[in-house]
Amino acid sequence: MYQIVASDLDGTLLTSEHQITTYTKQILTQLHQQGKSFIFATGRHHVDVAAMREQVGIPAFMITSNGARVHDSENTLIFQQNIAADTIQSIMKILAADKTLQANLYRNDDWLVSREDFYDTSNEAHFSYKVFDINNPPVDGVAKIFIKHEQKNHDKLALLETQLNAKFSDKVHITFSSPNCLEIMDKGVSKGHALQAIAKMKGYELKDCIAFGDGMNDFEMLSMAGKGLIMETAHHKVKEALPNLEVIGRCDDEAVANYLAKHLLVQK
Repeated sequence: MYQIVASDLDGTLLTSEHQITTYTKQILTQLHQQGKSFIFATGRHHVDVAAMREQVGIPAFMITSNGARVHDSENTLIFQQNIAADTIQSIMKILAADKTLQANLYRNDDWLVSREDFYDTSNEAHFSYKVFDINNPPVDGVAKIFIKHEQKNHDKLALLETQLNAKFSDKVHITFSSPNCLEIMDKGVSKGHALQAIAKMKGYELKDCIAFGDGMNDFEMLSMAGKGLIMETAHHKVKEALPNLEVIGRCDDEAVANYLAKHLLVQK
């Protein structure tokens, strides 16, 4: 029986409106009450995820920035791995030359953007961005860079992925969290390796973990866990990369909670 449950957020645990449903909260609470450990495993920033964890109301570890940050249930930072300063400067020079791109940095407790016009500021939530100068970027404490295209052009971002890998594959890990979001972390960073470290801390192994996800940034976690499950709405590249994994339902149908209720909760 699996002792640790790790789940991606967007497109997986959250609805398409980026909400955690009441039913999902109930299932996660019951899992906690039955001695299971839950881990939020996401590309999101730790400040953002901490607010969601508070909504759920259970002690849970957080894997954030795709594994570049890990916080325990008391919100203590127990692991961090940043991108090297010279690598950040080199990547920003490439991105600055293309005015159709927006660079984002997750730096310490901040979210920084190179162009403000990508986002609607009229509905800011608890975690909002600040603008930085892409020609003079901060280079310390950067957990993750992510890149968006103004026309949501996946093919353009896929080409950029190839170009960046050709130059920096020995220094960074590049992946997609969604078709319209290209993400860059330090070499060796992934949700899967973070999950392995947490399992070891808790006295378990990866075989004791079950994981849910829908993006290429979930690849390592889904493939390394004892059981990985892919969302029905996952990008076709995820399903093609992990053809032997089970595909479950949609996030709007609370597929993760339904699976956990059926297969992991002890019925009383």
